Amino acid sequence: MEVKTSKTRVYISLPKKYVAAFAKHYELDHWLVIKELNPYVNERYVRAYFREWGTVTACKIKMRPNLEGKKAVAYVRFSTEDEADRAEWAGPHYIGGDVEVKQVVSPKMEDSDEEATAAVAMPQPRRSMGLGYLLEDAQWL
Repeated sequence: MEVKTSKTRVYISLPKKYVAAFAKHYELDHWLVIKELNPYVNERYVRAYFREWGTVTACKIKMRPNLEGKKAVAYVRFSTEDEADRAEWAGPHYIGGDVEVKQVVSPKMEDSDEEATAAVAMPQPRRSMGLGYLLEDAQWL
């Protein structure tokens, strides 16, 4: 029997008491999912915001259009479960507006080349068009 594996990451929301039992069978990554995120907030800003509670190893923002308007969802990975716990418990969080934060786990996967290079390479500086400040540093808000 051949087992097919998928490259799609699965995010699982579990009660705290079941995470230890789940971790016996799988190596886990610990994530925070940030919903209702302002679409103008970028990944560097979210990384800088959550750096206070631990080591952020990955951060992705995806646009999720809904009926009320465009909102984004951010996925922030921490290096340990304790760091993700502290970041979640420090709420309520205000990241360019009120957001909903939820902790999830996912089985560890090999990082894609895109994630690995995004963590190492700095993005190219953007030219200012006189439309205001880019939200890249947590201390501006």
